[in-house]
Amino acid sequence: MPKIVDHDARRREIAQALWALLRREGPAAVTLRRVAAEAGWSLGAVRHYFASHDALLVHAMELVITRVGERIAALGPDPDPVAILEETLPLDDERRAEAQVWLAFTAVALSDPDLRALRDRTHVALRGLCVRVAGGDAARGELLHAAVDGLALHALLDPAVTAPDRQRALLRAAVARAQEA
Repeated sequence: MPKIVDHDARRREIAQALWALLRREGPAAVTLRRVAAEAGWSLGAVRHYFASHDALLVHAMELVITRVGERIAALGPDPDPVAILEETLPLDDERRAEAQVWLAFTAVALSDPDLRALRDRTHVALRGLCVRVAGGDAARGELLHAAVDGLALHALLDPAVTAPDRQRALLRAAVARAQEA
């Protein structure tokens, strides 16, 4: 009798290994070989599901999108705009790993047309959220979007200066300014 393989379960196992490696060592450590070792699988088995490093990076970015979306959904039907945007900032280890993936993915997508669609989708979604928080005003929403992206980048580059409490305070100020009439 042939072995029945649950391919979705296998992808989840690889994703768990990928995420563990990301959290522990950052995006630079994510290679097919390292993910295979982390999962306890052969390189060939991982390549069956992810043919390239870019495919792994796309999967990591899709995981980020899913995780952020789940946290935002858990905030309830009418959440505070600051709370929503906080979910995109590197305020803890989990979100720091997500922000590292976002930064690495964005950098690669700048020169890879195959990755641009996903990058553009995430960019448009966050910009749309910021415009909604700004009461529909596109210019104020774009400024808020720039502030959110800037906060995330600064927190990754200099976490001691842009600690979570400082990120929250700056985000509250940016949201308040975006909502001014």
